[in-house]
Amino acid sequence: VQLQACGGGLVQAGGSLRLSCAASARTFSGLVMGWFRQAPGKGREFVATISWSGEPTVYADSVKGRFSITRDNGRNLVYLHMSNLKPKDTAVYYCAADWSGRHISTRENEYQYWGQGTLLTVSS
Repeated sequence: VQLQACGGGLVQAGGSLRLSCAASARTFSGLVMGWFRQAPGKGREFVATISWSGEPTVYADSVKGRFSITRDNGRNLVYLHMSNLKPKDTAVYYCAADWSGRHISTRENEYQYWGQGTLLTVSS
């Protein structure tokens, strides 16, 4: 499985942005997909995950109510819709895929495949 994340950039605080992740897998609909992020000088942290069917979804408390994860199984895409962005959201965002058959995955070590990351910078 190859993952390609894109959509990062420079946004002002309070703004919105959508990240996309394209997957090469022929059976994309069987993958649990997730987004993680790594801020400068910090470890990678969980942001959001979505089950193969689109439900359920799980979010980190820090983004709940501001971020939304969706997927398009027909196009092998997963999205992270981000709104009311804050400077603390500045990070490299990674998409990840879990092929294990789990229904949902929130831990970094549950994912087998990772994209290259896309940088989001939120200015104050």
